[in-house]
Amino acid sequence: VQLQASGGGLVQPGGSLRLTCTASGITFRNYGMAWFRQAPGKEREFVGSISTSGNNIKYGESVKGRFTISRDNAKSMVYLKMDSLKSEDTAIYYCATKWGSTYPNWGQGTQVTVSS
Repeated sequence: VQLQASGGGLVQPGGSLRLTCTASGITFRNYGMAWFRQAPGKEREFVGSISTSGNNIKYGESVKGRFTISRDNAKSMVYLKMDSLKSEDTAIYYCATKWGSTYPNWGQGTQVTVSS
């Protein structure tokens, strides 16, 4: 199983980024997917998750109304659109498969830095 996250970078406060996670080695449509992040010196934080069909989406409190998760099962991809970015969104962002209440597979992460 491989999860490849991409799309991170440096963005100014108030800006936007879209992260992409590409999965291989799994039947993608059978797995829920999730995004997490971890800032330096802080614990890993749940960003959001999306069900297999995309009909059930959940977000962490700190990103509600600003971030949007979507998926394309035909391409084995899940996306995280981040708007109205703040300095506190600076972190390494990880995608993971979601199987019930567990997260069995993780990607390598992509750095997002929000700074002027």
